[in-house]
Amino acid sequence: MKVMISQPMKGKTKEEILKIRSKIIEDTSLEKNEILNNLFDFENKSSLYYLAKSLEVMPEADLVLFTHDWEQARGCRIEYEVAKAYGKMIMILPNED
Repeated sequence: MKVMISQPMKGKTKEEILKIRSKIIEDTSLEKNEILNNLFDFENKSSLYYLAKSLEVMPEADLVLFTHDWEQARGCRIEYEVAKAYGKMIMILPNED
């Protein structure tokens, strides 16, 4: 199965994003699946640029996984609406308390 991970990234370093992503993959036993690469060059480009690049990846995904606090991130909310509108299988991780 091909999995796309949607996670909040604003205000996080590349290292923090990768650490969170690795933990999610391990905790959900997704390492047996193909994790699609929707992490890009981390240059100082606009949020809209990164959202567009991420949406380019979504057609390949069998499952779109939304991480903790995804509802707080504008890009994740848009990715959710697109995934839902196009009938993608969606998994939402519960928020951590």
